[in-house]
Amino acid sequence: METEKTIYQLHEEHKTWLNKLLFYKDELKIMADRISEVAEKNTSKEVRSLADHFNNQLIIQKEQIDILNHDIKSHESYLEEAVQNNPNAIDHEKFSDHKKHRKSIAVFEKLFKDLREESIDFLSKWM
Repeated sequence: METEKTIYQLHEEHKTWLNKLLFYKDELKIMADRISEVAEKNTSKEVRSLADHFNNQLIIQKEQIDILNHDIKSHESYLEEAVQNNPNAIDHEKFSDHKKHRKSIAVFEKLFKDLREESIDFLSKWM
């Protein structure tokens, strides 16, 4: 059976996810700065290769953040349209849960955590 939620519940989840994504975007910037710092101080091919690998992974994660932001904001627009189309009944109306978004966020967070741990290992070895 499909879980249903109120528009308010969905909106709160959207806000939480968007705030998390802002945090992750900031963290990507910090990680990129640290990796660049290590790459500048170490000229070995191994360090350069690993720094390039991490920079590529950071680009991919930033792109994923942009995609997730877009998807969440699109769903928020859908909810806003529902409010405009039926403002009197919106307090009682139920919407299907956004499981796709929840799963996408969970997958992103797992991959981000793994990347963070790998980069910390790299930084601790070469700083």
